[in-house]
Amino acid sequence: MCGIAGFTRFHNSTGDIATLRSMGDAIAHRGPDAHGEYLDEQVGLSHRRLSIIDLSEAGTQPMSSNDSNLVLVFNGEIYNFQELRKDLEKRGYIFKTHTDTEVILALYQFEGTACVKKLNGMFAIALWDKRKQTLFLARDRVGKKPLYYFKDGKRFVFGSEIKAILEVPNIPREVRADAVSDFFTYQYIPEPKSIFKNIYKLEPGHWLMVSAKGIEKQEYWDVRFSDVSSRSENDLRDELLDIVERCTRRRMVSDVPLGAFLSGGIDSSAVVALMAKNDGKPVTTCSIGFDDEKYNEVEFARAVAEAYHTDHHEFTVHNNVEEHLEHIVSFFDEPFADQSLVPTYFVSQLARQKVTVALAGDGGDEIFAGYEKYSVDAVENRLRNFFPDGLRHTVFPTASRLLDRVNHKLFHKGASLMNSLSLDPAQGFFVSNASIKDRDWQSMISAPLRRELGEYHPSSVTTDYYQRADGEDHLSRILYTDIKTYLPGDILVKVDRMSMANSLEVRAPLLDFELLEFACKLPSALKINKGVKKYLLKKSFGTLLSDDILHRKKMGFSVPLASWLRKELKPLGERYLLNDTGNIGNYIRLDTIKIMWDEHQCGNTDYSMPLWNSLMFSMWWKKYMANYHDH
Repeated sequence: MCGIAGFTRFHNSTGDIATLRSMGDAIAHRGPDAHGEYLDEQVGLSHRRLSIIDLSEAGTQPMSSNDSNLVLVFNGEIYNFQELRKDLEKRGYIFKTHTDTEVILALYQFEGTACVKKLNGMFAIALWDKRKQTLFLARDRVGKKPLYYFKDGKRFVFGSEIKAILEVPNIPREVRADAVSDFFTYQYIPEPKSIFKNIYKLEPGHWLMVSAKGIEKQEYWDVRFSDVSSRSENDLRDELLDIVERCTRRRMVSDVPLGAFLSGGIDSSAVVALMAKNDGKPVTTCSIGFDDEKYNEVEFARAVAEAYHTDHHEFTVHNNVEEHLEHIVSFFDEPFADQSLVPTYFVSQLARQKVTVALAGDGGDEIFAGYEKYSVDAVENRLRNFFPDGLRHTVFPTASRLLDRVNHKLFHKGASLMNSLSLDPAQGFFVSNASIKDRDWQSMISAPLRRELGEYHPSSVTTDYYQRADGEDHLSRILYTDIKTYLPGDILVKVDRMSMANSLEVRAPLLDFELLEFACKLPSALKINKGVKKYLLKKSFGTLLSDDILHRKKMGFSVPLASWLRKELKPLGERYLLNDTGNIGNYIRLDTIKIMWDEHQCGNTDYSMPLWNSLMFSMWWKKYMANYHDH
């Protein structure tokens, strides 16, 4: 696992060796084992290495092809590189190393841009072709590894993280208004936007070709829901388990110590069970707990660890969040507010003390419909079809507003349901996806930001993907939407930044594209069946896990946020939110935040989400914008 960065010099010098080194140093946590730079008249490439496969110096990057025409920097792991290598050897390529990096070089030499379609893994690639004078960049299908780029018509700069790009002199830090709106709604900024104008994320499953003539972007992979399998449930169940086991085995190849995150949930528990089955020695497992029993899952993780005789380690998050939060948040270069970033950081820190690579259960909820919101939304959509449109569009909005005025949880739930039912299915799903109510956001948004946004509304992120999905039923469409937005924009960003902050590589068997493509062919009735979420996955894992693990209520990787903001994080919150430390008032109304803060402290209303989002925005602002001379 590594960090990559670089720039082109087609129209001006952009940078030199010193610039490349500072770009690499900015992301040194991603690869503390080695660094390398390449510079010629047209391009500069920088690499930071975390050694996983072929620990010798032969694996050092930037790496050149045998004929010295191609130069590559690469972040990630290619799980099928050994099979690809055998095929390339038959085609005449003579390998100098045992790395997956050289396999990419050889494959590109034979197949050009089509090479990415043969790669099974997580990756961000930058490859310079001297003869063609082209820079090829690509990102893996699901978006496990990040790739940002800056373009302004004259300069092109890229990096694994924004902080590497900002090391290049005179990169402007202009905040993008619609990205601010997206952040407060979703808690992250969806691709291809970033918080900055002119800095973009390369979308998952896409590549870029950069030359002196300009930039070409192309999608090379998308997931399809329209080809629904008609095979029997038993056949699909058995094949599903075979695929999950195969995907897990692929990720157990490592020349360094390897372990697993174990939450006690279905997905991570099954991964650990399959690792134990395929490894002759005890699997190293790591779990995070909380003092608040409502959020503590360690007893379930412990049960799985005992059942599979793992080398188990636990860490409890006590009242030590405040002293670590600023450091943890500093690894995100744009506002990011998924509160489970805290336990993800601590479990990564714990794991890194024992191993260099950890397998995790990420992806199971998004591709097999494991979240409560999916079953709730499915019920709502059935209700939506039950009521006539006239009633939904006229009576329900009024009823929703009336119920919302009553200060009672039950009435607020009724108001939310009425509001959702009054909307079309795509907008209804957006409402269930939004981290804060639109009403709260409208009271928080500043007048300057409102003017700059104009007619823009963040719901378009959700509805555009919903309409693009090729699935015939509602569940397929909302799963497709989350696979394209929430999964790469939130879940995978959180895991990548928090693991890389601790120089730990995390691999996700359930996000292997073979498994993902199989899951998308399953009928929706095998994902949610009579209210049972992840129905077929639970059937498949029935031979691995006990019923109390398989059928217990999902807790998620949650934190006691409302309590934190009233206790442990209260001093930090007051410092950031009750004092304008910069020009944050250009984006959110501090008088509204103060009212929300006071009501939350009194326990009258739970404003934890808008307050937490505001705190994360404010902490980002202080680090990246408060001392920037052009803001």
